[in-house]
Amino acid sequence: MSINVSGLVDWQRGHIDRRIFWDPAIYEQELERVFARSWLFVAHESQIEEPGAFVTTYMAQDNVIVARASDRSIKVFLNSCPHRGNRVCFADSGQGRQFTCNYHGWAFGLDGALKRMPKMALYKATPGFRMEDWGLKRARVESYKGLVFATFDEEAPSLGDWLGDFRWYLDAVLDVEEGGTEFLPGGATRSVMNCNWKFPADNFVGDIYHALWTHLGGSEPTLGRHGGVIVENERSWQVSVNGHGWEFNDSFLGNAATMGDREMLRYMKSRQEAITARLGEFRAKMWGSVASANIFPNFSFLPGYFTFRTFQPKGPTKTEIHAWTLVPKNMPDDIKDRFRRGSMRTFSPSGLLEMDDGENWEHSTAANAGFVTRNQRLCYAMAPEGELDDDSLPGTVTLGQLSDANQRLFYKKWAEMMNAETWQDIPLEKPAAPAEAAE
Repeated sequence: MSINVSGLVDWQRGHIDRRIFWDPAIYEQELERVFARSWLFVAHESQIEEPGAFVTTYMAQDNVIVARASDRSIKVFLNSCPHRGNRVCFADSGQGRQFTCNYHGWAFGLDGALKRMPKMALYKATPGFRMEDWGLKRARVESYKGLVFATFDEEAPSLGDWLGDFRWYLDAVLDVEEGGTEFLPGGATRSVMNCNWKFPADNFVGDIYHALWTHLGGSEPTLGRHGGVIVENERSWQVSVNGHGWEFNDSFLGNAATMGDREMLRYMKSRQEAITARLGEFRAKMWGSVASANIFPNFSFLPGYFTFRTFQPKGPTKTEIHAWTLVPKNMPDDIKDRFRRGSMRTFSPSGLLEMDDGENWEHSTAANAGFVTRNQRLCYAMAPEGELDDDSLPGTVTLGQLSDANQRLFYKKWAEMMNAETWQDIPLEKPAAPAEAAE
């Protein structure tokens, strides 16, 4: 029997029941109704450029292989042999022509289809046995400007409908130059935190509030004692589309400045005019601003640092973080290396800023162990200044970074998906052709 979570999320008043971060039954329902239904980020196209290239990753707790097939299409399929369930690939990434299970030698192509097995004649002699029935289960796959998403739900809307007009904002990091973007080579940084996956997603979707306190110790070494994190609510916004959220101001180099690399900042300033010509003044200022974003449910990034990460659920109180650094392909190699080092200094398992966040997420989760504590509400009552009545900015746009607007809409989408029996019961904001960039 499914759990009705309506009484656990009051997104309009900003009251969230702590049980959604702790209850094992709620977590199991999340795996089915949130993660198994959603379009989940699985790779960047730069990781699998040539036929035979592959990476392994997770879609929630389902391990999957993302491979470039011989026809150059991208395939995503379960990393679990249908014979006895063993993994067929143990490598994080590589180049190959097929995947062979260590247990009994069943072999699968780059498209996930079953190609051969030892003693094949014995299987073919079995009435009703067909090779095509026993391939690795495939997901639907779609990409947006280098980002590859997948879903196992045949009834899910298209990726375009899922992202909706959030794509207009995504272009502020994905489409700043001809040639597109890439993940810096070297694979993902992986770490495990004892927290519920929603705490980091909640943090990235719209919580600049914590930076004014949590990150003071980390920002002072790079910005100086009086630098701090500056949030100007008069020139800042939160935007939400289908549960995806982005909070930002128009500082252009706000986040990037905290990495303390003057050569990197000079390069970014040298690109400002060209990016403005390409995307307009408004989105150009989003490129490196004080900002954070989350694509529902668990794919987050920080403009300026250009760290992209997934928060993979491993249970109600455990999350595995996979993180990469995204840069324009045409960026000079020495600047790419500066971004690599800057990301490691700030948002990596040993980074100045990520350690602060991780400690908070873990304690926010562990504190709910007590029965009485677990039955209390959490306060998301910081009201936005008001919605912006401006057709030039798509989505639900609220004035000021300092509010809980995006988090409320994140949990609204979460509750809608948790309660819905079918996709027909899940409302989506229809994508429109957004106006030119607001100036």
